[in-house]
Amino acid sequence: MLRRLMIAGVMLVFVSASASADTYKIDRAHSNVGFAVRHLGLGKVKGEFRDFAGTIDYDPGDISKSKVEATIQVPSIDTRDSSRDIHLKSGDFFAADSFPTMTFKSTKVTEKSKGNLEIVGELTLRGVTKPVTLSAELAGTMDDPWGNKRVSFSAQGKIDRTDYGVKWDKLLDSGGFVVGHDVDIQIEIEAVMKKQ
Repeated sequence: MLRRLMIAGVMLVFVSASASADTYKIDRAHSNVGFAVRHLGLGKVKGEFRDFAGTIDYDPGDISKSKVEATIQVPSIDTRDSSRDIHLKSGDFFAADSFPTMTFKSTKVTEKSKGNLEIVGELTLRGVTKPVTLSAELAGTMDDPWGNKRVSFSAQGKIDRTDYGVKWDKLLDSGGFVVGHDVDIQIEIEAVMKKQ
């Protein structure tokens, strides 16, 4: 009898531990997936993707059990210049007709200090998958006025676009490029807990 009670207790602890991560759905209306790229070696041009979706499994008790998955619709790119957006969707850059989506899947989440996370994952863009590291700041969780539980965080990272086959270049007389190779990733996320 005691043995059965011990086994039941172990199973209860295991089930509780495995079910402690809550799943949140990204709230696109209150989130932003943006980027910035150096132009003419001077200032940075910013843009965003307006259509995206994803989920966050968040475990406040053990951050390492958390994970993130997101899919971004490449044709939704918006840099506030329609001619530039058309060029960015072309084969010179994103080749949106052939590769209409990019994805990110986390492989490791680490809490570096209170509220500061490191999210390592795989970014797939133009059919190429490479590891990416994001530095994230957890803003926290709250119950909103409509009875939903929310989690929010900001994340930043950097990639070299040429690593993903985005290699269009035009050399300037000064020696730089019209469009920089480094792309700053700038993300603001609010996500709503999925209801059972």
